[in-house]
Amino acid sequence: MNHAYPSDLALFLADHWDLIEPSDAEVAVHGDAACQELPPPPVLESLVSTCYQASLMREEQRTVTFRIIVCEPERFPQEAGPPSGLHRLTFNEPRPFSAHELRRLSPAANFHRSLIGVRLDEELGPQIWGIVNSGPRWLRSLHGGRGSAPPIPPCLVVSVSRPGHVEVSKGSVTVGQLGEGRIFGPSMDVFESHWLRDNFAPIRAERLALHKEARSHATTPWAKLDLDVTRIIDQHMMKRIIAAVRAFHHGGTLVMVPPERTEDLCARNPFIFLKYKFAEGEPRARFRTLIVNMMNTLAQIGGREVEHGSIKRVGWKDYEKSHDARLASLDEAIFEMSHLIAALTTVDGAVVLTKRFELLGFGGEILCEQTEVRQVARALDLEGDLIKTESTHGVGTRHRSAYRLCYDLREAMSIVISQDGGVRFVRFKDDHVTYWDHQATFTFSSRF
Repeated sequence: MNHAYPSDLALFLADHWDLIEPSDAEVAVHGDAACQELPPPPVLESLVSTCYQASLMREEQRTVTFRIIVCEPERFPQEAGPPSGLHRLTFNEPRPFSAHELRRLSPAANFHRSLIGVRLDEELGPQIWGIVNSGPRWLRSLHGGRGSAPPIPPCLVVSVSRPGHVEVSKGSVTVGQLGEGRIFGPSMDVFESHWLRDNFAPIRAERLALHKEARSHATTPWAKLDLDVTRIIDQHMMKRIIAAVRAFHHGGTLVMVPPERTEDLCARNPFIFLKYKFAEGEPRARFRTLIVNMMNTLAQIGGREVEHGSIKRVGWKDYEKSHDARLASLDEAIFEMSHLIAALTTVDGAVVLTKRFELLGFGGEILCEQTEVRQVARALDLEGDLIKTESTHGVGTRHRSAYRLCYDLREAMSIVISQDGGVRFVRFKDDHVTYWDHQATFTFSSRF
């Protein structure tokens, strides 16, 4: 194996930088001026290499993690700050850009909340000019939750989240990564795949029917509901579960099955033995109750607002920005539900849910003892149309169990979270057990 290093990442960035468009929000706030341009190749390689070297250091026995942004401090308004803006703090005198300086600054420029500001001096080279406080909202794209993050300028951003792992972005949009001696392109976000969205479409249709029934009994006007809002809330629920499981550093397996298999899987069956089963009733189906209540409440609140002479249509942006106490309470309840599910993965065995997010039980022992899956297909694109066949000998028991289950119970989907934070979606597709490496890029300790 030929390992990749910072110079290889710099070459990758030079080839792919112009192919990446910054987000609309970033352009709207900061413009799309020349700060999007990459530094000259020698400077770019030096920037990436310095960050890589800093990632291998320790600061008082702590792992060195940080984010840098390469642009002039004037790009940040002086009066702004979190949660809706970026707060710049400029040093009285610039500091040299070096691995040791990044190591020393990393505890103060907390990875979750700040970036280290760097500018390129024509004579002195890269210089650290200060700290930019972003707040933690940017993590919600990974962890789920309400509240939009303040847009950052579409400049060069280098993030170090663990030793030897460097990610480079244009603003908030990933361009390339270096990790485990390999170069990766933009993260594969499985939640953006059509197959995952279509897999849960019948469940969203069920919720819509319940919402329409409640609407028919309303005594006041309700707003029209953007049907995509429940898909996005499902997505954020799953992101919260995955983020919480990763934070435990224990690893775990989530198995999602069709609702019509509930009775079979809760009885004696050849697929999975649930050590801890939950009794049938509303408590184990609480997520659907919460999501339908959220739909009804959002429509009811929106019914009081008029837009262009008629009742407005409400969706995710309205849910995200609302200060209504009822929606805030429902959002907190969904958050707690996701953490409850994540906590169940700390017990050995799989957590089993239906695709309605009905919680059947945990401590699941995957059986399928007569099945041996020697090869699986690794998806190279979101839809799994491009694949590469791999042997299963290089993975652990947790992954092999998920492969066997998805081979025998072909309507199931497994999400396997490794102890080191890797996330893998597994299902049967086109005569293969297929997996997608969900590259939720950052590892932390603390659309379908």
